[in-house]
Amino acid sequence: MTSSLFRLINGDCIDVLRGARPERVDLVITDPPYVVNYRDRTGRRIANDNAADWIEPAFRQIARVLKPDGYCISFYGWNRADQFLAAWRRCGLFPVGHFVWAKSYASSRRLVRATHECAYLLAKRHPRRPTVLLNDVLPWSYTGNRLHPTQKPVSALEPLIAAFSDPGDLVLDPFMGSGSTGAAALQQGRRFVGVELDAGYCAVAEKRLRQFGAA
Repeated sequence: MTSSLFRLINGDCIDVLRGARPERVDLVITDPPYVVNYRDRTGRRIANDNAADWIEPAFRQIARVLKPDGYCISFYGWNRADQFLAAWRRCGLFPVGHFVWAKSYASSRRLVRATHECAYLLAKRHPRRPTVLLNDVLPWSYTGNRLHPTQKPVSALEPLIAAFSDPGDLVLDPFMGSGSTGAAALQQGRRFVGVELDAGYCAVAEKRLRQFGAA
């Protein structure tokens, strides 16, 4: 699944990235499994969301293909933050910032109403400082999770791409899902490579990106 602006690959990102040339990617933005055995209201699940053994091998390959002095932005499960942070550091990706998106609704109601999403800004070596500094608390638009059980809004990703990459840069999402990062990258004038394990979601992403799909 390839065009002049994007390439989509159906496969395991560890295997796919292992065969890629090193230090080619300008920016990584990704939403990996949170290791919480998630199931949405309709029963949909996320592959590899019941174990953490993939975290370090995956991010080791992500760090390998990221250019020196590049950024990686990764969503994560807050109750597995220790595992993600330890793996990131071992892979040479160090936390330099943190984003929170405030929701107008609760995605779960257990001990508290869960009304936010969060992601770490990770640095490989010493990236340049962005020209425009983003607030670390940002707005969130509800997608309805129509295309994927953890679908992220394009509007939440576009400011990240604008701040941490330049027009024409190559953006990678190794856990692509339904292609929201790709849609945001194309709409910001970047190129995109996405990897997705599930063939069905990969097909959804291709359809979106061929139409410059929005949120």
